[in-house]
Amino acid sequence: MGSYRAAVVQGKKGEDVLGLVRRALTHIDQSLSRRSCPFLAGETESLADVVLWGALYPLLQDPAYLPEELGALHSWFQTLSSQEPCQRAAETVLKQQGVLALRPYLQKQPQPGSFEGRAVSNEPEEEELATLSEEEISMAVTAWEKGLENLPPLRPQQNPVLPVAGERNVLITSALPYVNNVPHLGNIIGCVLSADVFARYSRLRQWNTLYLCGTDEYGTATETKAMEEGLTPQEICDKYHAIHANIYRWFNISFDIFGRTTTPQQTKITQDIFQRLLTRGFVLEDTVEQLRCERCARFLADRFVEGVCPFCGYEEARGDQCDKCGKLINAIELKKPQCKVCRSCPVVKSSRHLFLDLPKLEKRLEEWLGKTLPGSDWTPNARFIIRSWLRDGLKPRCITRDLKWGTPVPLKGFEDKVFYVWFDATIGYLSITANYTDQWERWWKNPEQVNLYQFMAKDNVPFHGLVFPCSALGAEDNYTLVSHLIATEYLNYEDGKFSKSRGVGVFGDMAQDTGIPADIWRFYLLYIRPEGQDSAFSWTDMLLKNNSELLNNLGNFINRAGMFVSKFFGGYVPEMVLTSDDRRLVAHVTLELQHYHQLLEKVRIREALRSILTISRHGNQYIQVNEPWKRIKGSEADRQRAGTVTGLAVNIAALLSVMLQPYMPTVSATIQAQLQLPLPACSILLTNFLCTLPAGHQIGTVSPLFQKLENDQIESLRQRFGGGQAQVPPMPVVVEAAATAAPRQVQVLMDEVARQGNIVRELKAQKADKNQVAAEVAKLLDLKKQLALAEGKPLETPKGKKKK
Repeated sequence: MGSYRAAVVQGKKGEDVLGLVRRALTHIDQSLSRRSCPFLAGETESLADVVLWGALYPLLQDPAYLPEELGALHSWFQTLSSQEPCQRAAETVLKQQGVLALRPYLQKQPQPGSFEGRAVSNEPEEEELATLSEEEISMAVTAWEKGLENLPPLRPQQNPVLPVAGERNVLITSALPYVNNVPHLGNIIGCVLSADVFARYSRLRQWNTLYLCGTDEYGTATETKAMEEGLTPQEICDKYHAIHANIYRWFNISFDIFGRTTTPQQTKITQDIFQRLLTRGFVLEDTVEQLRCERCARFLADRFVEGVCPFCGYEEARGDQCDKCGKLINAIELKKPQCKVCRSCPVVKSSRHLFLDLPKLEKRLEEWLGKTLPGSDWTPNARFIIRSWLRDGLKPRCITRDLKWGTPVPLKGFEDKVFYVWFDATIGYLSITANYTDQWERWWKNPEQVNLYQFMAKDNVPFHGLVFPCSALGAEDNYTLVSHLIATEYLNYEDGKFSKSRGVGVFGDMAQDTGIPADIWRFYLLYIRPEGQDSAFSWTDMLLKNNSELLNNLGNFINRAGMFVSKFFGGYVPEMVLTSDDRRLVAHVTLELQHYHQLLEKVRIREALRSILTISRHGNQYIQVNEPWKRIKGSEADRQRAGTVTGLAVNIAALLSVMLQPYMPTVSATIQAQLQLPLPACSILLTNFLCTLPAGHQIGTVSPLFQKLENDQIESLRQRFGGGQAQVPPMPVVVEAAATAAPRQVQVLMDEVARQGNIVRELKAQKADKNQVAAEVAKLLDLKKQLALAEGKPLETPKGKKKK
């Protein structure tokens, strides 16, 4: 185990530069914390903030270098990064030049392992392992030895799931997708998949959990789609609700309820909240100037109008919101407006409407936020968006529309209008629960006992963090409000945006036709989840992550651990006699497991996935250093050592199967079936690493978990989903002609070269088998070849060896 620990820290001696960087970042964080101000010079950003942000961006845009433990610095950096001028600078200058210029230098330095570890520390991992106290090691080993005795009984299943006094009751919602379209990968990771990971994790923790979602079916979007397809709005809703449900079923999303908003319960609850707001004086009536299409003889609701955004100049802005800058728009503010139905230019006319008096509710909202935000897990972008709305001052918001397809307005003189979809869409969570159980109020009028987690993309934040809370606070009916608002940034496709009309990008109904299993899609989307900034789906990166992280790391370790049990010990877990170094490994795995828990409790989903891969890498290293396939042929002591190493390894594999369950449920179930993991251990994840496969436990048949993705397979998929971009052939994974790839692809390949180089150095330091070293060197040379081609460099011709 001593050689194992040495291998773990191989290459960490040159960490002085990173130590200096880390101390500088810690100093900035402490300065921001002491001042209790969001910016360097006070409450608003200054030139100093912008200059420092620009200097740090090439480093901090990589989440590995910006741990959330540096809370003040993290919040400062994310706040500036979300502002439009900084975003433009990042896109046009920093991402293309700054990062690539800095990356080669950074790769000469060791990676900042402690930044992804349990806490920010100035000591490398070797020091951290070496200074584990005997008490910590002893406690970890004691828990390990108790094994299955430590597991509590499973929670009894409820139907329906209802809050239980004295328990942690977790209510999880995913933003309701519009029923008028097919969700693409960005929609899936932004809402339903992220929420599913947390729901599955909550159940593993034995928390009383209800996860709900459904299709948002009222409003202009549905009417528009119905006109396009020549169907009625109800027929459109029925068609696309089924499409959404099938897509989420294929992605293995574990909803307790997947409902819809076109129900009598939706009408009843929405109208009740409206009446309560009306009687309390929070509804205003006013005349609104609207766009009317004379050719269609109707007022044009927001989604029936397109034009030039008055804020950023985007030419395809909708009548309610600009997709580019994210600002909310009144349709009459659009420049060069057009009716989406007939493409004629509409005219401005007056219409009477109802408004939610947000200024009158602003004080209540601020009081509620003051109690909710401290200590909650609102993401930095959600906090920033709500803060910017409040800074500008709330304005009355129109809650009615001149439509037929929607929730009717129960007020004389407004019978020909319906509620604006973003007044009643968030009420859909309540009505969907009411269709699930007539005791829905135990979830939604019970803030004392219920923790509400809401998942969405950042464009939905104002409606969940401001409009609905104002409505609920004004209704004065003890509604449960969001405790933890989890908002992602946007996922792009390669170097552009998803577009169904142009055939660009992978949409939910297409993913299952690629031949790639749903769990691989889940893994990759969660690996690149846009938590702190926008990210991009890349076919090249998906191939690399599948083949390196899943096939060569995770799958390789779990398969080897199980195969050793089958091949050397007849399928029965051998006796384990832990040495002091084995005991230290048990403690180390326990700490990494606890870090995984800390991250997921804070809904840092992407980072927690890294903990799984880290444990797997340590498992691979442990096997590689101890060589049970050699020891099994040696003396009695050697055979006993092979048994201990194999038994400990297969128990780490069992732990990984449970940790994987929120991310890759099918793979998790497959591992557990192969290892014949006992049922309680499959469904509960404690904070300690337990021996769940004791000596004498019989495992099942072990087989490989993952398949290699081939270059030609991925290139074919890239072209298939490239749409109009296919006119300019994208860079293949391997090509024979020199070309220059996109900066992101170059970065990915540089990362892989650095990682593979570390593997080769570690094996050489261990004096590993020559054939194994040669195989890893061949992989490194192949990656270097791909990198040279991607950078447009000529390939070097290998020099011939001189004859002796």
